Amino acid sequence: MKYFEHESAATFDEAVSLLKESPKGKTVVMAGGSDLIGVLKEQILEDYPEKVVDLKTVRGGEYIKQDGDTIEIGALTKLCDIVKSDLLNEKAPVLSQAARSVATPLIRNVATMGGNICQDVRCWFYRYPHGIGGRMDCMRKGGKECYAVMGDNRYHSIFGGMKVHTTPCSVQCPANTDIPAYMERLRQGDVEGAAHILMEANPIPMITSRVCAHTCQEQCNRCGSDESVSIHGVERYVGDYILEHPDTFYRAPETETGHKVALVGAGPAGLSAAYYLRKAGHDVTVFDKMEEPGGMLTYAIPNYRLPKSYVKQVAAAYEKMGIRFRLGCCLGEDIQAEDLEKEYDNVFYATGAWKRPVLGFDGEEFTEFGLQFLMEVNQWMNKKDRRHVLVVGGGNVAMDVAITARRLGAESVTLACLESEPEMPASREEIARAREEGIEIMPSYGVSKAIYEGSQVTGMELMRCTYVKDENGRFNPRYDREETLRVSADSILMAAGQKVDLSFLGDKYGLALERGLIQVDKDTQATSKSGIYAGGDATTGPATVIQGVRSGRNAAEAINRGYAVMPERRREDKFIHFDTAGVKEEHAVKDKELSAAERALDKEDSFTLTGEEAAREAGRCMNCGCYSVNASDISPVLILLDARIVTTKKTVRAADFFTTRLKAADMLDTDELVTAVRFRVPEGYTTAYDKFRVREAVDFAIVSLAYAYRMKDGLIEDARIVLGGVAPVPMERKKVEAFLAGRKPDEALAEAAAELAVEGTAAMANNSYKIQEVRALIKKMILDMGAVQA
Repeated sequence: MKYFEHESAATFDEAVSLLKESPKGKTVVMAGGSDLIGVLKEQILEDYPEKVVDLKTVRGGEYIKQDGDTIEIGALTKLCDIVKSDLLNEKAPVLSQAARSVATPLIRNVATMGGNICQDVRCWFYRYPHGIGGRMDCMRKGGKECYAVMGDNRYHSIFGGMKVHTTPCSVQCPANTDIPAYMERLRQGDVEGAAHILMEANPIPMITSRVCAHTCQEQCNRCGSDESVSIHGVERYVGDYILEHPDTFYRAPETETGHKVALVGAGPAGLSAAYYLRKAGHDVTVFDKMEEPGGMLTYAIPNYRLPKSYVKQVAAAYEKMGIRFRLGCCLGEDIQAEDLEKEYDNVFYATGAWKRPVLGFDGEEFTEFGLQFLMEVNQWMNKKDRRHVLVVGGGNVAMDVAITARRLGAESVTLACLESEPEMPASREEIARAREEGIEIMPSYGVSKAIYEGSQVTGMELMRCTYVKDENGRFNPRYDREETLRVSADSILMAAGQKVDLSFLGDKYGLALERGLIQVDKDTQATSKSGIYAGGDATTGPATVIQGVRSGRNAAEAINRGYAVMPERRREDKFIHFDTAGVKEEHAVKDKELSAAERALDKEDSFTLTGEEAAREAGRCMNCGCYSVNASDISPVLILLDARIVTTKKTVRAADFFTTRLKAADMLDTDELVTAVRFRVPEGYTTAYDKFRVREAVDFAIVSLAYAYRMKDGLIEDARIVLGGVAPVPMERKKVEAFLAGRKPDEALAEAAAELAVEGTAAMANNSYKIQEVRALIKKMILDMGAVQA
């Protein structure tokens, strides 16, 4: 073991003081030490304590006493004393039996009540020794995945897992969409439920699924072994379902708040904010200088990626919700910012980035702005007769420009960008699509100068870009000016970014700006002026559609909180599940696309998955969480007895202490200790503890059962049943308890109760036998009840 400082505490108060003195996580406590010593010796956790506070020297922590109808056990009471206690063997034998089942006599002589109920999980992936190939950083340790999903899971949960923290795919999604949750609803056949979860984070998934770079897929835990889940494909199916049922998903609010909100800009950020504000009951008006809503979605993204019919359908659904659009209305000309502020309670600016940036190279004036080219593509086609096109830029806009130019009939299209290919901001799919259509991509090249004769460009000189960002991650390209080349072109389209135009605000409006962008709080999108918010490209510069959606939602939620309108909280199931057969499928469903020869500018290149395909792909999602099982034999018993866990700060119901979080010890503050366990004597009840394990000693429960029952006139009057070793936390089977009430214990009842006890199980690849063991323990319990009565 590594070196650590050891301190002995004489009292719980002294131990708490020692914990408070140390930095968070740098001090741990040792009760009996039977668990902690193994954790430290094997170095299963990356953080190693600097100090261990020994509780074995604490005075008054070992006792078992009765006060009236209540029994209290000190947290430092050894398990061997619980086993031998005449009081417990008489009044609560279930607790003595559970203690007796723990490990071996040697371990029971040092292990304590408090240590047992706060012990760490026994999953072998979690416990894998650092000295044998390195520790396994599973999700429970802050890692990315649960190795039991695809690995050996014979001793793991049969009732599903529990969330540990936000999954990597959701973290990577700018909107933080709960991707695993809607995938699970799809696996259950609940498309509507999946859609509602998706719309909690994103009200326009039918659009984002078509144009988003879906960086979420890059963080899918399947990437390390085969292919990521096709999240965008599943999202597109659900998004189209939403659009097919607009009255279900875009409903007008039942009540009005009386507050008026103006949104300037009908692009992704504005549309997102409008939805969440209107849903809350506010009067919402969206202003935009263009003749149709959608912003870049309508005017810049080509039809082959996003047919405009989808944007129009969304706008129509919004209008049915009661959202008003004032189009063709230019801020700074038709209406002033000051007037909006007077007329509306809140204003949200999301005016986008439409302006051409000036790069300052020789001949720049003879090149064309790629975004303007996309907006006026038909005019360009009619008045331009160009054969060789050079596009400058490496994002999805540049790809759109290049592909559009190619489909308009250009003989050759070359694309040059500063970034190396792995660093290009364009999605992998768009890069592949460009190559399929014969576009030459030249990564790691920047502009030196345009080559021109008179006012006509004939090409461009490029120079090698050695790196794009500096050591601090800031955009600061460096070039090797000795390595240059010339590309012939009769048309050069600049698609290397756009600028934000905030001239509509005027000099006197007083909104704080930073580097030409509206300065906002990153969490609320609030500006320097009270009641005024901003989002989208106007605050970040050119960004993705989904980033705009997130900023709009942030602003709407902040405005809603100001009026005490809180977002609806979905009631989440305690346990999560995955499809055992589905996760074995290595290959993702492939996007169905037109062949390169069939593609055109006026029709969509790809097709939406069928419901069957979407459900099958959702089945590949591993629903990453923790699928280990609770380790303590004592915790199910304390839930059964409705015990109270007494700490140095509070008293908590055992059911809350053991089932709220994955690790019971996480219910404690870093300077908080368990001091005692307290419960009322279960008068009139027969109690017992049964445990299935491989060996009679040492082993932890594969399945355990703590139960209590009371009989009257040969019938079960009341029963309590708590299973252990079958889920991440102990499980009280309340349906079985209710089913048994008033019934006679016999073979038929045992069979029926056993089936009810395993309702909701979802065995993993190697542990279906545990379901049968649950049945067996339940049957034995009921038959034992009958035998006692006989």
